Amino acid sequence: RVLLGAADTFRAAAVEQLKIWGERASVEVIAHNPGADPGAVLFDAMRASQESRQADLLLVDTAGRLQTKFNLMKELEKLKTVANKQVHRAPHEVLLVLDASTGQNAISQAKAFGASAGVTGIVLTKLDGTSKGGVVLSIKRELGVPVRFVGTGERIDDFALFDPVAFVDGLLGEE
Repeated sequence: RVLLGAADTFRAAAVEQLKIWGERASVEVIAHNPGADPGAVLFDAMRASQESRQADLLLVDTAGRLQTKFNLMKELEKLKTVANKQVHRAPHEVLLVLDASTGQNAISQAKAFGASAGVTGIVLTKLDGTSKGGVVLSIKRELGVPVRFVGTGERIDDFALFDPVAFVDGLLGEE
């Protein structure tokens, strides 16, 4: 049983977007109103996953993408602390979602988010266009953070485990 937590309360449409994806995947979403304290959302989602919903997996969407925003980075550090107080050694996995077209800015994002949130893996999205996401090779080499998943489109079936052989073949234009 999977449960989603909508802790990206700063971006106006984030909670609604996650609710839409929750409906598509038949997964319940724990959310508060936009602008709510992300830590409170995380706390409630963790309690719900442990107690009333008895979830096997809790995925929490947090604010991101703006590593230059000091307050945002401090909020991520706070969320990590909230999670750890509720569940020993939580969060168990911290995935940084990177747009394949980001380019070299992705390295500074990975460094900043790694320092604040302890990134354990990358989700590389938008591999359906002309962007090939080659910057993840530098991220892996410099930071040791592996790519875990890829997104190649807008449908739920367009999300998959990362296949390094297929990725390199696509990067080099080979079949």
